[in-house]
Amino acid sequence: MALTGLSRRERQVMEILFQRGKASASEVREAMEDAPTYSAVRALLRVLEEKRHIQHENEGLKYVYVPVMNRDKAKRSAMKHMVDTFFRDSPEQVVAALLDVSAKRLTHKELDRMVEMIDRAKKEGR
Repeated sequence: MALTGLSRRERQVMEILFQRGKASASEVREAMEDAPTYSAVRALLRVLEEKRHIQHENEGLKYVYVPVMNRDKAKRSAMKHMVDTFFRDSPEQVVAALLDVSAKRLTHKELDRMVEMIDRAKKEGR
């Protein structure tokens, strides 16, 4: 289940839930920048639950919401979708685009770590 096709607000809610692990509607609203009404947050949570991205648990008298998919799995799913959609299933094109966009911001240490990851991938025969 990919986290694709989410609105900006839905992505914002998912990010809050990934960061906190779980949160009530009130806690989600408090964590949102330029937060919509409480009713709008509840509606967002209901939509995300209908899409099966989150589920609720009873905690006392309130619902708390938790992501169905862990953050790492969600990142891999989103990255796969992006690679397939925008880069014709080519990791090489993704790396080229990242370097084009970020080259001036990458430190030597970050570039060295990237080289190590590539070397490791070569050795593991990926």
